[in-house]
Amino acid sequence: MDEISLATQTMFAELLQRCLDAEFDETYQERGNFRRRRKGNRYYWYFQWDADGRKHEKYVGPVTDQSITDRVKRFADIKSSYKQRRELVRALIATGIQAPLAPTGEVVDAMWRAGFFRLRGVLIGTVAYGCYGGPLGIRLASSGLQTDDADFAQFWGISEQIGESTPLPLDVLRSIDPTFRSMPGLNDPFVTSRYANKDGYKVEFLTPNRGSERHQSKPARMKSMAGAGAQPLRHLDYLIHQPERSVLLYGGGVPVTIPRAERYAVHKLIVSAERADRIKSTKDTLQASQLIEALRKRRPLELAEAWHEASATGERWREKLAKGRARLSDEAEAALGEVLERYKARLGARRR
Repeated sequence: MDEISLATQTMFAELLQRCLDAEFDETYQERGNFRRRRKGNRYYWYFQWDADGRKHEKYVGPVTDQSITDRVKRFADIKSSYKQRRELVRALIATGIQAPLAPTGEVVDAMWRAGFFRLRGVLIGTVAYGCYGGPLGIRLASSGLQTDDADFAQFWGISEQIGESTPLPLDVLRSIDPTFRSMPGLNDPFVTSRYANKDGYKVEFLTPNRGSERHQSKPARMKSMAGAGAQPLRHLDYLIHQPERSVLLYGGGVPVTIPRAERYAVHKLIVSAERADRIKSTKDTLQASQLIEALRKRRPLELAEAWHEASATGERWREKLAKGRARLSDEAEAALGEVLERYKARLGARRR
């Protein structure tokens, strides 16, 4: 495992802070107010302002998200500089942390500016994997970062209830590349969840399937994406539950929401056991191995809890976890075994 220096980790943390500050700068006007609103048993922040003789509002996020609440409280003091952020991005790339290829950076940046992450969308797949190096303090193997697509996910329930929408994904994508087109599926030619440009770069939107198998083949309409589709997928609810923030090293840094690293690693073991494509299965295992080795040092308790949560889901999940674990590198298998043994010993000590 190739670790980065403490100074580089500190630089990445500073960039993340500045990017999240910039997110507020660019999203919310100076004239306006943040208000708490109760929905069910939870409270959420909304930003309200007057324009054209009418009141307007935008969803901000849950009050329980401390990073959002802290920014709400100090919004008037937040000042961000794109030039300074750009210099930090360049400095981080110079240390060996990989940046995405231009098409990926442009797509993710466009979705961020359209409000996808603000509306609790999550970047997943290999592009998300590339954002773990800074938070975990490692240089990721370049062989695990190769991709010609970008995947985005959101819970259907959040999409229904959030009360706001991004522009149509196709409009967002065409704003950066007019050659993007819809790729309708055979089961529903009127609702699409996939897009591609003339060079074959693909973008797909997904949503968890916690219901019948018949939902697997038909895209779900997402209110928060102007009615565009998202492909239902098994195990995705586990992956995108309680995600974290990171930065894509593109431009002045793109603040993204990604799955928690420990959930990503465990999810990759499950997925690798199901893959028919050996190349993709090998890539899944490589990504899981890298993250598990880093998590042994950075978040051992969180990794153990993520593993046990997946294992407790049912016998089918345990079978897939066992198959995926058997494919890990020797170093990653030893790291996972150590973490799980320490967790088991900790639970035993609590019961005494």
